[in-house]
Amino acid sequence: MAERQSNPFEGVSDFFSEMNRMRELGRHGHEHGQEDRQRTHATAWVPATDIFARDGDLVMRIEVAGLSPEDVEITFSGGVLTVSGTRRTELGTGGEDSFYIRERFYGAFRRAITLPPNTDDGQIGAEFENGLVEITVQGAAAAGEPRRIAIKQRSGGATTRTLG
Repeated sequence: MAERQSNPFEGVSDFFSEMNRMRELGRHGHEHGQEDRQRTHATAWVPATDIFARDGDLVMRIEVAGLSPEDVEITFSGGVLTVSGTRRTELGTGGEDSFYIRERFYGAFRRAITLPPNTDDGQIGAEFENGLVEITVQGAAAAGEPRRIAIKQRSGGATTRTLG
């Protein structure tokens, strides 16, 4: 059996997005595929995101179709990268549009991703093309192997355990 390669970014995700998804799953027994009620801060849309390693760099691709670079804000503070903005629509506001199905999400969005320790803003770059924001954190995927921590037993002997 092949040894499973450790993922140094396992657990790097948007906590609030996952909580919203789990709340929806618990409330309805499934994730809904269309907007069927008034959206609130608790059910705001979150852009689909891919996070992967490329040549030692951490790369995040965030889907923001229908937006321009001016509609998206990227900030970094306290080890957390935040991508936010607002998708606006003029449809349905004047009374002349009558929707049969409305599946696209509008309004404010926010995606927060915890980056590896010791990341600084000089490592972070972003590009925008065709509704896709690609953020690269240089060298962030080149994390080392987990290190062993000795656990001392109060009764005397030491034992080791791998964390991570």
